[in-house]
Amino acid sequence: MEKFEHFIYAILMSPSKKKLVLLITLLAFIASLFMFPTHMVLAKMLPGKSTDTFSIYIDLPNGSSAVETKKVNACVVSILQKEKEIQNIEIFSGMGSPLDYAGLVKGSGFKMGEHVSEIVVNLSSIHTRDEASFMMVHRLRPLIQQTCEPLKMGTSIKMTEQPAGPPTLSAIVIELYGKDDHALSALAQEVKNIVSKTKNLVDVDILGDDIYKKFELIVDKEKIIRSSLSIANVNEILYLSFEGMQIAHKNSENSPSQIPIFLVLSDKSKNINHFSKEELVAKLTAVKLLNEQGMMVPLNELVSVQEVDSTPTVMSKNLQRMVSIVAETDLVSQVYPLLDARSAIKEKLSEQFEINNSHLFDLELKDKKSGEVFTLVWDGEMKVTMDTFRDLGAAFIAALVLIFLLMVIYYKSYAIAGIILLGSFLSIIGVIFGHWIMDIFTKETFFLTATSLIGFISLMGISSRNSLLLIDFSLSLMKEGVDKQKAIANATATRAKPIFLTAAAIILASTLLASDPIFGGLGVALIFGTIAAVIVSLIVVPVLMDKAKAIH
Repeated sequence: MEKFEHFIYAILMSPSKKKLVLLITLLAFIASLFMFPTHMVLAKMLPGKSTDTFSIYIDLPNGSSAVETKKVNACVVSILQKEKEIQNIEIFSGMGSPLDYAGLVKGSGFKMGEHVSEIVVNLSSIHTRDEASFMMVHRLRPLIQQTCEPLKMGTSIKMTEQPAGPPTLSAIVIELYGKDDHALSALAQEVKNIVSKTKNLVDVDILGDDIYKKFELIVDKEKIIRSSLSIANVNEILYLSFEGMQIAHKNSENSPSQIPIFLVLSDKSKNINHFSKEELVAKLTAVKLLNEQGMMVPLNELVSVQEVDSTPTVMSKNLQRMVSIVAETDLVSQVYPLLDARSAIKEKLSEQFEINNSHLFDLELKDKKSGEVFTLVWDGEMKVTMDTFRDLGAAFIAALVLIFLLMVIYYKSYAIAGIILLGSFLSIIGVIFGHWIMDIFTKETFFLTATSLIGFISLMGISSRNSLLLIDFSLSLMKEGVDKQKAIANATATRAKPIFLTAAAIILASTLLASDPIFGGLGVALIFGTIAAVIVSLIVVPVLMDKAKAIH
């Protein structure tokens, strides 16, 4: 360690070398911060998690038939069947799949109707395949959407993976609030078109019902009574003609209750080829009921057909009318596409609306003609990301303040406490550069995640301990009459060995975490942050100690 002591002493005795050390440290700090706006290091709540399953949500336009849904399902399945790593496929037509971790929040349990379906794809074990599930989704998404969505205009096919963290409705959710339903729907469509053109945003959709035309069958009770028929019989035959009906029960030793037996007509018998009132009336004419006098009465004599508008579901939150636009990100963080989409919304809607910034990224839009006010609120995984980084940032600041106050009380010196604090903070250089280096050598983007910030906060104590060792030993040597520069150099060389050994233990222990898909950020932050903390403690902190007049 004598050579290292001479090295530190030479730096302390040369004003130019001390300035050079501080300049290099400042440049490294500024360079690490500039990696965020230049997108060299990307921030995300948690990275993608490779699992053994993913789901495909298929939403046809409201009013679509089960036959059309079945055709889109068959198209998706035909593509999936070509994948060797897919073990089996489950189709839930007209409903959502049994609730899983993601489906609890994404509303899978509320899916119901002929125009919706969900396909669950089960893959081979993660340990036996090379391709991660999120990379497979990334590869198959454009192929499935481009091939199957055109089968029915307005179809939306979304691919959903199991989340690595807390489940959310979508990566990005835009909540639009307003009072007029028609104006709200029109604005939602404009926002959707803008978001759809934003780079790295996929699976864009509006969560809301469209108003469509449908036929309503109105039973004429007086005609039924005059025809010597019962209303119950007419209702039953109507259900049988289009849906099916329960006609009997079967008892079984293997079932604790009776098993219902359903009678359903063939597809050719119960379906009509076109959305036509004439075809529907013709079908009702072909269906006849036998009355008490033995006469066959056609249904069209008892039922009238009217074309009406559907009744959409009214969405609200906090007693306010709301429409949600959802979007997923394609292997990127949510924050950067959100900023692009937000800028595009402000630019393209500025002619029609007066746009003012609200809370954080939220916007307030006032129609220049009608004066109606709409509120645009950002939610989803993006909000979870922002809240998490905000809370961890607050925890980091609190840790810095507490360390500073503790050091002030212990040393009774603001300068010494500031040196310890600065030495701890500069370990962020290693954390950020470590993520940049890992991103170069990994196939997927290596994000700076919430676990990375947890690792950085945990480094505060390690970095502070290194600085404390140097300062305490330096002060004790100076009290014995040793020259300041000599005491600092001697203390640095003497304490370098335990600092290196502590750092080596942390680095070796963290290598197991670095390869974990979720806690990799924590491992990388500890490894590279510790390396930076050692360099700062053994080179930068001695220079700061020499410049501090409080240390003498």
